[in-house]
Amino acid sequence: MDTTNPLAAAEVICHCSGTRRDAVQSLFEQGMDMYAISRWTGALSGCGGCEWDIAQLLKDLAEQKKINNT
Repeated sequence: MDTTNPLAAAEVICHCSGTRRDAVQSLFEQGMDMYAISRWTGALSGCGGCEWDIAQLLKDLAEQKKINNT
């Protein structure tokens, strides 16, 4: 995912809780893992349809962070 695209960042990633991609990214940047993000936002606590998308987003963000730190 292009994390610099404002339209993609504003996309709702969890429809049950209304959590957007930019919120997940911000919480990740604050050091939260998937479970903490779930507790904080309510994402992943409804139907479970967002689980893969959020896991993939966090994986992409972790890879991007690793690249930026080298």
